[in-house]
Amino acid sequence: MTRKRRLRLAVLMGGRSGEHEVSLVSANAVIAGLDAAKYSVTPILIPRSGAWRTAGKPLANPWAALARFDLVLPILHGTYGEDGTVQGLLEMIGVPYVGAGVLGSAAAMDKDVMKRLFLQAGLPTPRFRALRRGGAWPERALEREFGYPMFVKPANLGSSVGISKVHRRRELRPALEFAARYDAKLIVEEGVDARELECAVLGNQQPEASIAGEVIAGKEFYDYEAKYHDAGSRTLIPAPVPAKTMAAVRALALRAFAACECEGLARVDFFLERATGRLLLNEINTMPGFTPISMYPKMWEASGLPFPRLLDRLIALGLERARARRRNSAKRGGRALGTAGQLGAE
Repeated sequence: MTRKRRLRLAVLMGGRSGEHEVSLVSANAVIAGLDAAKYSVTPILIPRSGAWRTAGKPLANPWAALARFDLVLPILHGTYGEDGTVQGLLEMIGVPYVGAGVLGSAAAMDKDVMKRLFLQAGLPTPRFRALRRGGAWPERALEREFGYPMFVKPANLGSSVGISKVHRRRELRPALEFAARYDAKLIVEEGVDARELECAVLGNQQPEASIAGEVIAGKEFYDYEAKYHDAGSRTLIPAPVPAKTMAAVRALALRAFAACECEGLARVDFFLERATGRLLLNEINTMPGFTPISMYPKMWEASGLPFPRLLDRLIALGLERARARRRNSAKRGGRALGTAGQLGAE
């Protein structure tokens, strides 16, 4: 009996964003969870310098190296990894990968674009305004529009890096300048007195939503320190909410996933307003954390899908998506495209 060949997987880890350390922890958890009987796994480190390495040695030609794998798991969080840049590279060299494509990754990473897509799809989200770095900050206009508290965030980043909760005027300018250290575009958003709920989505054309969980921050809000270093933060899975609210969270998560053209996986974050019970979409994350404390795998485990099977499913979805893309026609006007020289001569 012929033994089935193991799939050759590359796990990208690290990256050049402010979430480098989180990526390392996520990627190591993924590597440990992959079934060695099914997969041959090669970790590839992307240091902050950008010089790719594997087995402690520099990769002279990362593109040629990636082309040898059956599938890539880009376990990268934030810019230069979760924002469509690496996805575009993998599309160019024709290597299947886990997660959303270029469009979905870029749209979900940019909080301004993401929220505009939510609004266009009729999905509820807190009031917000996008600002550009440089020039005078419209502090008085922001006060009139949102009042206090308000949140100031970099438009393109994750893990709550660069986010401030602003309670009074003297905190506003420092918060804007702090966020502007991380991105040229900022988001200012109304503060909502709310519980924080999360839901995991899995699938391509017919995605499924997990049961939802609740995050209880050990600090005033769930910032980077609260997520990864504060022992006072905790999670509740399933979230202690009525069945009607649970169903609404799952339905909205699937609608948000579709609105942002996501594929493969995403974690969708919500606010549940305390006074009204109103659900508001906060954001969608196309490569959520896979650390030992991360909500995405925990919510699927509580929904009946343990971590190794979740990884199998993500790999299968990545291969399924690649097969679907290969069915796209590369013809124009009924005949195949010619060479660059032929096209230039037409």
